Amino acid sequence: MTEPVFFVDGCRTPFLRARGTRGPFSASDLAVAAGRTLLARQRFAPSDLDEVVLGCGMPSVDEANIGRIVALRLGCGDRVPGYTVMRNCASAMEALHAAAKDIALGSADLVLAGGTEAMSRAPVLHSDDMADWLGTLARAKTPVAKLKAIGALRSRHFKPVIGLLHGLTDPIAGVNMGQTCEIVSHRFGISREQMDEFAVRSHRALARAYDEDRMVEVEPVYAGGESHIEDDGLRRDSSEEKLAALKPVFDRRVGLVTAGNSSQVTDGAALLLLASERAVRQHDLLVLGRLVDVEWAALDPAQMGLGPVHAATPLLRRHGLGLNDLDCWEINEAFAGQVLACLAAWEDDHYCREELGQDAALGRLDLERLNVDGGAIAIGHPVGASGARIVLHALEVLKQREGRQAIAAICIGGGQGGAMLLERVH
Repeated sequence: MTEPVFFVDGCRTPFLRARGTRGPFSASDLAVAAGRTLLARQRFAPSDLDEVVLGCGMPSVDEANIGRIVALRLGCGDRVPGYTVMRNCASAMEALHAAAKDIALGSADLVLAGGTEAMSRAPVLHSDDMADWLGTLARAKTPVAKLKAIGALRSRHFKPVIGLLHGLTDPIAGVNMGQTCEIVSHRFGISREQMDEFAVRSHRALARAYDEDRMVEVEPVYAGGESHIEDDGLRRDSSEEKLAALKPVFDRRVGLVTAGNSSQVTDGAALLLLASERAVRQHDLLVLGRLVDVEWAALDPAQMGLGPVHAATPLLRRHGLGLNDLDCWEINEAFAGQVLACLAAWEDDHYCREELGQDAALGRLDLERLNVDGGAIAIGHPVGASGARIVLHALEVLKQREGRQAIAAICIGGGQGGAMLLERVH
């Protein structure tokens, strides 16, 4: 980084679990809800922003460049540009990195960045057969040709294509995200009992954080006379016994991954304000923390869940840090087995030597430092927003615990990993 990059504030909506029907908010609605609250408490006007950068995995067709749409809806004015980035599960982290690079290069001073997703509104599509049939019908010019086209219509043409299922399936490896968890869990011998225990831990930690008023970054949203105050995927009564009764989802015969030990299909938004040192001084801004370093990594798409290990390890190496030198770790909980496999990989001497280029295993990460207030299993995982959520919460944990450094890391569909090293600024 040429110029220091600071996080000065952040906000997110409650994450709302999809319930089989379209959720009450579009992706831009969610981002505007978070952004309006965030900007309202600043000492500068929305028009003082240099740009707005949003991550979104599946914006609707009428919100294609959702970054620009949100900038206009937030009252930033015609002259504040906005754009959208997409790196699957790390789209929001990519947005933060894009904003940080502009600040580090001196081309921006104040940037609103983060991500949003309305997964409940993922499209239901026509099949290729139906698309071809519609094209044939449109080309038919005479009554006879039209009747012939109509006569070719069959029941198979009406079979819908679920966009979300296709989006969560890797086109190269030919497996969906849950199956990648089965693969890495098998590789490191993660048991069903371990997965369920980790999932219960996530719910209990989140419940405790809300009960102790520590989820300060979450702001309520309202729709149809109903208020949404906290993440509604939280199951306060979760237990190992209840989770043990659930059937595997992705491999029904011998699988370990269930709906209970996986993250939830969710709607939500998380935004942060990034600033240069010049902007911090000019507007007399409080500072949450500083972005120290960023790493992106790639690996076999079928083992994408190990992405956090491949991204975070180079950060540790560059800065001479051990796993437990960090005060806080946020590793996105796409699946319980996936996070546990990451922890096992760091303890595995062969994996660290052969896959990470280390001299030996990195050791055991102290669970007291990991996802201390729960993770995506309890909170939810709106694909376009999670990368910003984990960064924001890591900064909040450092502030509340008076810690010094944290890493936020995330696995990415397609076989990638992303990680950010963060530092609290006094």
